[in-house]
Amino acid sequence: MIDLDKLQKEVYQNKIDKGFDIRDNRENIYKQFNFIQGEVAEAFEAYHKSMDTLGEELADVCLYILGLCEIKGISLEKELLNKLDIIKKRKYIKVNGAMIKQSEDNK
Repeated sequence: MIDLDKLQKEVYQNKIDKGFDIRDNRENIYKQFNFIQGEVAEAFEAYHKSMDTLGEELADVCLYILGLCEIKGISLEKELLNKLDIIKKRKYIKVNGAMIKQSEDNK
């Protein structure tokens, strides 16, 4: 299994090595979110147009998210595991073909 915390630090170090902005300020964080949004759009386009680059574009999304998490001091690995535990406990019902969240046992 992959060590996501290690990968996150590697992504961050690559940003430093390449001279990218890693400051934790409002302007840079806004830019990081815009980059993520742009990569999601590229992934959607790859899917929509049945391009062979969908996996690569999804990897770009993940890499930008990992970089942002490291800038903000957030362990994405810890957050993902915590969120997975939460969603496993959720109860849903199907209403008009849509799954609607009913409850979370931890709240």
